[in-house]
Amino acid sequence: MVRTATTIGFSVPPEIAADVERIAVAQGCSKSELFREMLRVYKRNRELMVFEDLSAYGRSRAQERGVRTESDVERLIHEAREA
Repeated sequence: MVRTATTIGFSVPPEIAADVERIAVAQGCSKSELFREMLRVYKRNRELMVFEDLSAYGRSRAQERGVRTESDVERLIHEAREA
């Protein structure tokens, strides 16, 4: 039979280990399931942080260029195509 999971091991302070155990019991899941969910949430948060950083950069650049409306965006596209 082909194994569909890989076992990994890592060390954590005892208080974190106790938290993991307590949360898994409270959620009615295994520590492995809890870890997988924590990783999904972490990845989603990282993606959101990257998106927010890009959005902030875009807002900053738009403000520098005086872009406030969709027509401003269309104007800049038109100017870039003519250049």
